[in-house]
Amino acid sequence: MTDEPILLTAWPSFFGMRARIALDEKGISYQHREENLFDKSPFLLQMNPINKKVPVLVHNGKPICESLIIVQYIDEVWKDKSPLLPSDPYQRAQARFWADYIDKKVYNCINGIWTTKGEEQEAAKKEFIEVMKVLEGELGDKLYFGGDSFGFLDVSLVPFYCWFYAVEKCGNFSTEAQCPKLVAWAKKCMERQSVANSLSDPDKVYNLVLELEKMNDIE
Repeated sequence: MTDEPILLTAWPSFFGMRARIALDEKGISYQHREENLFDKSPFLLQMNPINKKVPVLVHNGKPICESLIIVQYIDEVWKDKSPLLPSDPYQRAQARFWADYIDKKVYNCINGIWTTKGEEQEAAKKEFIEVMKVLEGELGDKLYFGGDSFGFLDVSLVPFYCWFYAVEKCGNFSTEAQCPKLVAWAKKCMERQSVANSLSDPDKVYNLVLELEKMNDIE
């Protein structure tokens, strides 16, 4: 490949963390450009004019948008090292199914906890734990979601882990108390350099949430 990839992301973004993990797993050298989501760069708006969101991977001058698409692209282009998606078509389809489930469920649950109070927050907490239990059931007794190898579904879910502390503080609950296997899996993932280097600091995330709560007058 002639051009070094450029990754446009923002440090709190679960979705940007996915792309960083995938690139690091593959050992790909890339330019990391941090975006201010309150003052988006002209380059970001040029590369993603439709959604105007991060992450965006720019490779050979061409943009790839949406995190799961970016991870799949990385896996296909740099296929000679650390495969992320299973080679078996059925297993690959299952991994995509669960990644879609994560995007539809986990993101909304986490946002629902820190942006609400009272009964609405209690409902969001309940749904979050239910979703975590479903994912814990899918994990089973495996080391990673794909078995012994760290893969696509692990990359899809583990970035949310750095937000657990913030939502637990906001909602006054413990994910580990109710889903110990899932949290043990996340801690195992954190032993990987690609994950540890890509996930944001939980305290920094919590401080951001407190600032956003003040900005949005959530009390």
